[in-house]
Formats: sequence, structure tokens, C-alpha cells
Amino acid sequence: MSREPTTPNLVELVRQAIDDSHRWDYDAIMRLFAPDVVWESLDGLGTFEGATAVRGFLEDFPSAYESFETEPEEILDMGGGIIFAVIRHAGRLRGGAGRVEQRFAWVMGSKKELVVRVLAGMHIEQARAAAGRLAEERGRNG
Repeated sequence: MSREPTTPNLVELVRQAIDDSHRWDYDAIMRLFAPDVVWESLDGLGTFEGATAVRGFLEDFPSAYESFETEPEEILDMGGGIIFAVIRHAGRLRGGAGRVEQRFAWVMGSKKELVVRVLAGMHIEQARAAAGRLAEERGRNG
């Protein structure tokens, strides 16, 4: 008899949260985050402290769009509780005729399968380098 892991890994949890976003299921999405999570935009959108503020940001973000989709391009476990993801957002802005498409990087730090910190921005390679540095630091301080 094979045993399935009782706790999914963080990469799977991030994928599930993105899938949950397609159903606008914010209760399910928020299961990924610790109550004291901090989400910091590296593109000037602000810093959101606590699960309530993060949820508000996540709910508000697609509200400017008539249609909105989120798809992961890449989700990597960097080690040391650090996840790096490249996410593609696409949609049509309210009142707009054409589609808008953007790529964002998320660097997520976790403790005990919950995300406690997110750094998010459009500079993909800078975020990838930061994720590598954070994973290395956590590995040393482990």
C-alpha cells in the first residue's frame, strides 16, 4: 500500500491558490497565507500587512478588468522555505478594447507551509536573484 503525503508541498499549494483564483475563491486562496503575512509590491503598489489587507489587495487587483486570467509560467522551490514564481496576468481593462498582458514575479517566504512574506514585481530576473539570495541565507541560518 502506497502512502500519499499528508501535507502538500508549497509549490503545489501555490498552484492550487492560482487555480482557486479562477473561481474567485478568496477563502481558499487565503489558506496559503499566515495571519501576519506581509505582501510588498516592488512596483509602487504598496505594502499590505496581515491577511485581511492582503486579501483586500488580491480582491481589488482584478477589479479594473472586465475579464481577468492568472496563469503560472514557473513555480520553483528555491529551498529554505523560499518559493519563486513567474505569473502571467491577462485581461481586458474596463472600457478598453484590447487585451493587456503582464508578467510578475513573486518571491514568497514560508514557515510551516504558510506564506509569511511576498515580494512581487515586474522585474523578473531581479526577483529571481533575490529569491536565490534569500534561499541561500536561510540555508546558512537554517
